[in-house]
Amino acid sequence: MAGEPRWTIVTGASSGIGADLARVFAARGYPLVLTARRHERLEALADEIRRAHGVSVEVVALDLADREAAQDLHDMLRERGIAVHTLVNNAGFGLRGYFASLPHEQQLAMIDLNVTALTSLCRLMLPGMIERRRGGILNVASVASFQAGPYMAVYYATKAFVLSLSEALHDEAKPHGVTVTALCPGPTESEFSDTAGLKDSRLFDAGVMTSVEVARIAVEGYEAGRAIVIPGAKNRAGAIGAKFMPRFVSRRIAGLLQGMK
Repeated sequence: MAGEPRWTIVTGASSGIGADLARVFAARGYPLVLTARRHERLEALADEIRRAHGVSVEVVALDLADREAAQDLHDMLRERGIAVHTLVNNAGFGLRGYFASLPHEQQLAMIDLNVTALTSLCRLMLPGMIERRRGGILNVASVASFQAGPYMAVYYATKAFVLSLSEALHDEAKPHGVTVTALCPGPTESEFSDTAGLKDSRLFDAGVMTSVEVARIAVEGYEAGRAIVIPGAKNRAGAIGAKFMPRFVSRRIAGLLQGMK
């Protein structure tokens, strides 16, 4: 068991936090399975990582918003003889705007990716980890997990689910030698913020962290067996404040930060 390769799956690995998480795990000697929709980007990242760190890298291009994709990925890995040591559920996206105006189908797709695919992958991969008594799961949540978020209502709700699920699984898996960690980053310089339309929001006025910083702190926290990792003192203070202030205050602050200037 101890000599088995620590195969690590990183979803949404083609850019941003996902790509940097892959780089950090590779630098620690973890062989990788990179998944995302954009095959060319994955191949470019895989080539970079192989040259820089000398680890094995497999590329699987798929869309995890497809309800069958998680099972397809699980079956594909089994066929290749890959026993998953670490699952990194990073794939996800956000949308900014009024709930009643944002496209219905896009909001459902957000739930499918941020919640359903993540839950499916956890359920498919966790039993093997428990059986082998090693490894774990790193789920990318958000500081948005700690409060309601007007103008990003569905995104905040999906991340609250991720945090709650991860905390519960942390306690269930820990007695079996398996770690489940929720990563809760704040504003981060990445393609996510462009897709979500956040660059012109007040949320970014106070500064952002780089995806490199976030990834490094995330992996350190995961390897230390922590249940929740919140990178950055400002983000930790915000999460604590959201916990103790009245909910109507925290959601009004979130709405102010998310609202259009």
